[in-house]
Amino acid sequence: MSEALAVDAVMTDTTDVPVTAVSSYRPPGPVRRVLRSVVFVIALVLLAVFILGPIVWLAIRAFAGQWTFPDILPTQWTLKWWKTVFSDPSLLSSMRLSVELAVVVTLVSAIICLPAAYAFSRFKFPGRQVMLISLFAANAFPRIGLFVALAGLFYTLHLMETFVGLIIVQLLGTIIYMTWIPAAAFASVPRSLEEAARDAGAGPLRVFFKVTVPLALPGILVAMILSFISAFDEAQGSYLVGAPTYLTMPSEMYTLVLNYPPPVAAVFSVVLSTPSVILMLLVRRHIMGGTLAEGFQLR
Repeated sequence: MSEALAVDAVMTDTTDVPVTAVSSYRPPGPVRRVLRSVVFVIALVLLAVFILGPIVWLAIRAFAGQWTFPDILPTQWTLKWWKTVFSDPSLLSSMRLSVELAVVVTLVSAIICLPAAYAFSRFKFPGRQVMLISLFAANAFPRIGLFVALAGLFYTLHLMETFVGLIIVQLLGTIIYMTWIPAAAFASVPRSLEEAARDAGAGPLRVFFKVTVPLALPGILVAMILSFISAFDEAQGSYLVGAPTYLTMPSEMYTLVLNYPPPVAAVFSVVLSTPSVILMLLVRRHIMGGTLAEGFQLR
């Protein structure tokens, strides 16, 4: 009898333990710090392997004279692949074309989109939200389908294999940056500063160029640089519309992979990615500061 009573007492004590006491358990502070450190190290390793790893591999491959498995590093180093790239007239022409085209597309995009961005930021009109959301349409679906549909229209308008056709195709990737981010930048300019300038006797244009534009300039510059990168790196539409008359650097990558030694493609990839890396470093402070995020939070 006494043993049965003891067992009942133990079972009663066990069932009376609150469930929340178990579910709300948290490891001690030092354990949490160790876990955070482990997660941070794992994230760094994954970043290095999947993002920095290919870049480092390309950089080494571009200078490799002889590199065979299982050697970790090349046994010979050379600059002949760089000479091959910079002595090839077609590759040099594609570099020049990519830079010229990206500059023109960025300027045309700014001329078209900045007035629209100002209107979106300062005026409420019917269909405003629908028009803002519709700017994502070009990026919401696979672009190759859009490019094929445009190709049919371009054939009719005689825009295939033309510089103007390339500009139109690349504008599709820049409109969203050049509208949303400047619109948020214009919206963040305090109206009180503009009103103060008007009270001091400044006209609308003077207020816009002396007050509004300087304060919104960081966001506009971020949008322009992202637009330049988007145009510079665009491949599918440029190849479909421009080839074989106009071949940009991304378009030439198809030829390099198929017809050149692998190190030549590695050199060209490094050259192609260098402007994007430099420009992203230039605007890193504004992107990390939230300028890019604010552009896509426009109401």
